[in-house]
Amino acid sequence: MSGQYLTLARDGLWNKNPALVQMLGLCPLLAVSTTFVNGTILGLVTLAVLTASNLLISTIRGSLDDRIRLPLQIMVIATFVTCADLALQTWLFEIHQRIGLFVALIVTNCTVLARAESFASRNPIRASLVDGFMMGAGFLLVIMLLSGIREILGQGTLFQGARSLFTQGTSGATDHNWTINFEFDGLLLVILPPGAFLTFGCLLAAKNWLDQYEQR
Repeated sequence: MSGQYLTLARDGLWNKNPALVQMLGLCPLLAVSTTFVNGTILGLVTLAVLTASNLLISTIRGSLDDRIRLPLQIMVIATFVTCADLALQTWLFEIHQRIGLFVALIVTNCTVLARAESFASRNPIRASLVDGFMMGAGFLLVIMLLSGIREILGQGTLFQGARSLFTQGTSGATDHNWTINFEFDGLLLVILPPGAFLTFGCLLAAKNWLDQYEQR
């Protein structure tokens, strides 16, 4: 992997992380992160949409007129979001019932549109593909970490609702088999909206501390 792609990877995962640095996509990040499973699925959908939209927009960037560039980019993103929404309804209906609203809102997620406008529409296909994947991976890692912390501290469980990842006919696919239960009831505050902001603030503080530590 060349130096350019390593830079894109570092930017997406750490230096320009869309959630912890650019503060984009915070609405779904904070709202859906009550359980690890819900947060992970939304993060994976965002990753897929971001990667696919970057790829297509970079492919057709030479044909984009400045007058229609933004509306066309929104149409491309909306198309991939619709495909993802239909896929969730088909294969993961129970999870779609819980996070479907926020899947639809990916169309307005500033992270996706920002990468399409600032990078994919101005760079080659391979670089745009890497940028989209790494920015999506950075968002995915943050929402997984935030969701895991909130579920453990707020409910005393981990992987609650994992049964929804399997078809009803799958043998042994029950919450009892997948959910990890800890020896405490959890703190209600962590699950409530204020807890989302407090937990996210702690993650921000941890990242800033690590950045300052590395600069010493």
